Amino acid sequence: MDSVSLRAIRRPDRNHLQSRDGKEDFLASGKLYHDSPMRIIWKRGFIRLVLVAGIIWGMLILTALLFHAWSCQSSIAFFSALCNKSSKIYEVIQSMGLVTPPHRCHIPVADDPNEIVIPKRRSPEKYVQSLSYFMEDVTATNGSQSSPLFGGNITWKQRDESFKVKPNMKVHCGFIRNGGAEMAQKDIKYVKKCRFVVASGIFDGYDTPHQPSNISARSQKLFCFLMVVDEVSLEFIKKNVTVREDNEGGEWVGIWRLILLKHPPYDEPRRNGKVPKILTHRLFPQAQYSIWIDGKMELIVDPLLLLERYLWREKNTFAIAQHKHHRNVYEEADANKRRKRYARPLIDLHMKIYRYEGMEPWNPKKSTPSDVPEGAVIIREHTALSNLFSCLWFNEVHLFTPRDQLSFGYVVYRLGGLFKFFMFPNCEYNSVFILHNHTREHSSKVEWVKSLDEFKKKTGLKESRGGLGLWTPYPGNLDSVVLPSVKRTSKAG
Repeated sequence: MDSVSLRAIRRPDRNHLQSRDGKEDFLASGKLYHDSPMRIIWKRGFIRLVLVAGIIWGMLILTALLFHAWSCQSSIAFFSALCNKSSKIYEVIQSMGLVTPPHRCHIPVADDPNEIVIPKRRSPEKYVQSLSYFMEDVTATNGSQSSPLFGGNITWKQRDESFKVKPNMKVHCGFIRNGGAEMAQKDIKYVKKCRFVVASGIFDGYDTPHQPSNISARSQKLFCFLMVVDEVSLEFIKKNVTVREDNEGGEWVGIWRLILLKHPPYDEPRRNGKVPKILTHRLFPQAQYSIWIDGKMELIVDPLLLLERYLWREKNTFAIAQHKHHRNVYEEADANKRRKRYARPLIDLHMKIYRYEGMEPWNPKKSTPSDVPEGAVIIREHTALSNLFSCLWFNEVHLFTPRDQLSFGYVVYRLGGLFKFFMFPNCEYNSVFILHNHTREHSSKVEWVKSLDEFKKKTGLKESRGGLGLWTPYPGNLDSVVLPSVKRTSKAG
């Protein structure tokens, strides 16, 4: 054996020594530590245990992510209800590509907003020449109610008469005097100059304003960008983003001019949100054109391009997107019940009234592509007939459930084909905006109610200022009404 090999044998590792009795010694900082075989086995076993536990924990996390992704795609009611699209988990699985993203397609807009020719004349008024509104709540003046209702005490007879289109009409359309949703004088003065409007709304502090992108200099000068908020949301916005004040006291977040509605007219924030969404023409009476976009959305298409594409190109006065999943209002109602969007027995009652009044499930023979819209984007010219439709649509939301998608097709049906609108493809709808999560998930006690008896036991569940048509005796016999069967061919939400 050569000298190099002998030196290798004689020179053990400085940190590790093997003793004659098979025990291991460790040398550190000049001190010798002695380990028995049992201690060595225990240490190695512990390391293996930690590794196995780490692998199992990782597998559990991956399984949870995959299950969450599957539940978000499931058509089974129980599992789809478990999907929370506002959660951090959903954001993670979405970034990993485990959830199918919204289907988008190209919007055939014009190339340059600066070259768009704005119509010099408004669309002709064919069916309604004059439209006026009830401003006093007649029933409230007899002392039976402490304060007027924002939407008024609409009787069944008044509701029925409002669908009979005549050249001169007077209807309920919210904003009953002293009913709530009042604007400050500084805001009333500002919106009087607004002929073209992009409107949005935030209620009960669910969002902060998202700045639009791809807005041309021409549109920035032409449009008023108006963000309608309640007092809770205004306080929340001021705590979370920068709000600047102009010389006249107007409050701004970027391009958005904040419009405060004092004294929310309803108990339910979702119902309050329908005021600026559906009654845009009442809030901003000088506006000739408006584009509504929900508060959780970021507009990414120039608004002038949207007006040209959806209104002026084919001479439309109202445009809204087709729903992604449902065309049949009864299917949409079923999905709302599965996702607990409102009290299930009240949704059933709402649908029974519509069925009693002749609302058929959608079928290809109908003149409209669908009875169910995606209501988060609405593009309008404020003609008398378009305004009438908005009033009647809001009255249904005021009287029944706040789920406006359930009422849209019914109002179209009751107007007997007089109201024409453009329902554009859902893939174009998804290309108009970027969707952001709410700051928190909406929930109310009424969503969990399973029977009408629960309202009798817990009086606090019943709304005091909205949905009163569901509690007013209906003039027809609803007991014999059988709701159409529905096929759950899509996920619930």
